[in-house]
Amino acid sequence: MRIVLLGAPGSGKGTQSQLLVQAFGIPQISTGDLLREAVAKGTDLGKRAKAVMDSGKLVDDAIVLGMIRERLSLPDAAKGFILDGFPRNIAQAGALNALLGELRTPLDAVVLMDIDVDVLFKRLTGRRICQDCGRVFNVFTSPPGTPPHCAQCNDMPRLLQRPDDREEVIGKRLEVYEAQTKPLIEYYRSLGLLKIVDADAETQTVFEALRRAVGV
Repeated sequence: MRIVLLGAPGSGKGTQSQLLVQAFGIPQISTGDLLREAVAKGTDLGKRAKAVMDSGKLVDDAIVLGMIRERLSLPDAAKGFILDGFPRNIAQAGALNALLGELRTPLDAVVLMDIDVDVLFKRLTGRRICQDCGRVFNVFTSPPGTPPHCAQCNDMPRLLQRPDDREEVIGKRLEVYEAQTKPLIEYYRSLGLLKIVDADAETQTVFEALRRAVGV
């Protein structure tokens, strides 16, 4: 199973990726994680990426694709992989197709986690994280109680809101998604790879729909 997960911030890509990892033993490949790991290890690509980031610029696609190539060469990717966070635009999608064609590992499917924008706002603006154990709650859909606390932590710590979950930041993130990433939907539809999953449901329900979509 070789898939790309598409969807706006808060659509559940990370959660569903982890369920696929657990169920099928294939890696979730996040370009953000690859960059951080390469920089931390001081690899050749990591040094190049760090130099670019230190200069205040965005890491170019060639470096990211090089990291993806290296990651796909590892044994755990032989049975498949889940790409999360890449590609983000049409140019990256074309470069990825070329790379996967060269490696003879073409995509089986591209899955769009489809969800209404209003629901996304509730998911993201309502998200709270326990500063002690890391559990995630939502003040709208899965509140931990009033005043907010995590029942599994003895000292009942405050629940924290991530800076990028604030309303003004979320609006900008969704604007970027609409402008850059959403065109990928039509791109992959034209290639016959696009599958659409309703992401506005319970986690397990979405997971079962995702499995049906990719035929596993």
